[in-house]
Amino acid sequence: MPKVKRSRGSGGAAKAASVPLAEQILQGDSVKPVTRVKRRGKAGEHGGGGEDEYVDERLSRRILEQARIQQEELEAEHGAAGGGEPEKAKTTVLGPSSKDRDSDTDDDEWPTLEQAAAMGKGEYCDEVTVNPEDEKAIEMFMNKNPPLRRTLADIIMEKITEKQTEVETVMSEISGRPMPQLNPRVLEVYKGVREVLSKYRSGKLPKAFKIIPALSNWEQILYITEPETWTAAAMYQATRIFSSNLKERMAQRFYNLVLLPRVRDDIAEYKRLNFHLYMALKKALFKPGAWFKGILLPICESGTCTLREAIIVGSILTKCSIPVLHSGAAMLKIAEMEYSGANSIFLRLLIDKKYALPFRVVDALVFHFLAFRTDRRTLPVLWHQCLLTFAQRYKEDLSSEQKEALLELLKFHSHPQISPEIRRELVNSKCRDVEGMQPVAME
Repeated sequence: MPKVKRSRGSGGAAKAASVPLAEQILQGDSVKPVTRVKRRGKAGEHGGGGEDEYVDERLSRRILEQARIQQEELEAEHGAAGGGEPEKAKTTVLGPSSKDRDSDTDDDEWPTLEQAAAMGKGEYCDEVTVNPEDEKAIEMFMNKNPPLRRTLADIIMEKITEKQTEVETVMSEISGRPMPQLNPRVLEVYKGVREVLSKYRSGKLPKAFKIIPALSNWEQILYITEPETWTAAAMYQATRIFSSNLKERMAQRFYNLVLLPRVRDDIAEYKRLNFHLYMALKKALFKPGAWFKGILLPICESGTCTLREAIIVGSILTKCSIPVLHSGAAMLKIAEMEYSGANSIFLRLLIDKKYALPFRVVDALVFHFLAFRTDRRTLPVLWHQCLLTFAQRYKEDLSSEQKEALLELLKFHSHPQISPEIRRELVNSKCRDVEGMQPVAME
């Protein structure tokens, strides 16, 4: 006897069991039309309506409400509402749209004007409060005769003149004809780009500007656009393009000759840093080696870095993740250069990132502090704070001789609140050159 197929579900099984055996045999021999019902989700099983009811009333109401809100926003944005809020109709999104985003996409989404204004009241554009005593203490260690700061225009004009004289001489000796100048059409195009960048706020950039990093004479072309006349938003977009498409050595030149002078001038003029320039500094860390060589180390070597500049640039170090090799090399260079008050700020921020530093860098930091044994000047509080941070983070990476030398240093330069903490950290810790050594009790 053929096996009777059980229908799906518990209801079908119960119904088949109540039918007599003879009728079940007759039903199995006969052919019945199959009525197949398509199941579209579980809405028909749990909903209160019929089979065609897929979305309940509550969810439908929410969908319609959201659609109405979106329609009102679109009408207000395109000015179709008429008589509404004129300020909201002109809301602009800073930076490039998602369709125009370059290959170097980053995690920093640009805010709207309202959000940028709210940020402006906070950490980016607010005036940095500086302690006058700390500022005077740092000015004591500044370079009294700083070297003349050269801009991109000075260097490019000097190079153009030298190269032009040299090449024209060679070309005239070979062919007897002078070297051709830039095509007038090229000059006309990039003078137009200069006009665009001097008024740029948001949106797409000219394609002629985006191809500058691919040109062999990119510095000369960049000079035509006059970077000193760019808006802050244009400087950010330029930093995105050059940091992504230039090699590290060329990006370093752009940071040093274009971005850094603009940042320092903006801080000196307004006592704060523009939001777009701050984001440009942050974006420039896409190439950390070029950032340290083009921005941080030159500002330390200049000997004229103010406390306000050090705080603003140092906040970039605090907020961004930087590879240990680049940070270690920067700490090594800063520790070896001539001291200025800003050096202590940058060293303390890099030390506070808690890297596993090589012993070479740790030893360089120790020698940096020990060099002040013969310095009779009153050191600023920033120097003592830097030494305390170093003792807290790397006390167990020091040798016994280094600890003794640092303890002797505290006798020459001491601070009533900070020096006892430094002594406690050094004394109650292990040494790297003695295994199993117990911490020495304080006298």
